[in-house]
Amino acid sequence: MRIASLVNLVGPTRGGIDRVMDQLGRGYIDAGHQRLLVMPGTEDRVRSSRAGTVLTIASPALSASTRLILSPGKVIAALKRFRATNLEVSDKLTLTGVTAWAKKQRLPTMLLSHARLDNAASAYLDMEMAPLIRIWNRRLGRLYQKVVVTSAYSADEWLTTHARLAIVPLGVDLKAFRLPSPRPQGERLELLFVGRLARDKGAPLAVATTVELVRRGIDVALHMHGTGPLLDELKAMAGDVPVYFHGFTGSQHSLRDAYQGADISLSPSPTESFGLAALESLACGTPVVCANRGGVRELVDANCAEWASPDPVFLADAVLRLDQRRRLNGAALQLAARQRAQQYPWASTVERMLTIHQQLLDELV
Repeated sequence: MRIASLVNLVGPTRGGIDRVMDQLGRGYIDAGHQRLLVMPGTEDRVRSSRAGTVLTIASPALSASTRLILSPGKVIAALKRFRATNLEVSDKLTLTGVTAWAKKQRLPTMLLSHARLDNAASAYLDMEMAPLIRIWNRRLGRLYQKVVVTSAYSADEWLTTHARLAIVPLGVDLKAFRLPSPRPQGERLELLFVGRLARDKGAPLAVATTVELVRRGIDVALHMHGTGPLLDELKAMAGDVPVYFHGFTGSQHSLRDAYQGADISLSPSPTESFGLAALESLACGTPVVCANRGGVRELVDANCAEWASPDPVFLADAVLRLDQRRRLNGAALQLAARQRAQQYPWASTVERMLTIHQQLLDELV
């Protein structure tokens, strides 16, 4: 197969989507297929990579972390040159014109839905967006031959549509993200948040939970790895509480060190569709505190995590429960976290994606 993957509304500080696209591309290439990745950039450029051919299309910046392709004609021209046999789109808001063109050419079309847009958009904009998103999703369900989501939580967004759904969990690089060397437990509780500093990612909840722990007299620090629109607001929220903002961490090596150096990882967003950062944390043996609903809650189990209502008071309680378990038997908790992550190798994700691509291709033959 010649699989063309399209992404939009991304930029240099969206690490999660980069890792997903890289791992899928590597898997497709290793399985003997051809792969083209089309994404926005600062200039028109073609380069070869381990994950296939990468085409960036000069696109305007909407923010420091987001660029938007406004030239669907360039995308269609690239698909023609590549002689794509399958189209895989990781964008729910734009590029629908490209997908409509592909359908007319009888190309199999798959939407890879990375985020649950109804809840995430409502949280990000602080207003109810679900009715509008449901109308839009009905259109997407008719447009795409298949919609792939990463969790049952994400699948619920499509209940009122006629979309043909498949649930394919993402994976983790178990070699890059691995257990640390043994180290003594410190007195201070080291918390970690990895993700975009935005409401829908739970960044305010992570800071507010740490503030609540300090209010209770707990010796704790929070390390935030990521950037986003709420940086100044989060700094003001933290005040004198030891919350350290490290900015975007693009290197997997540096990110692994951050996971390994933490005692507990916070993934408190109730609207997170999957939880790649939580999975990477587990792979490094670091247990997770999450909300009692959402994609991350599906990802973890009681052996490697605690969860609570997405409220700083209840999340702080969950942190203290997990910390007590860590101090009583940290080695067992670390092993349980690693074993949970081992259930999600990228090879399984790639295999399931390729199976769907082949099924869609067979349907149109």
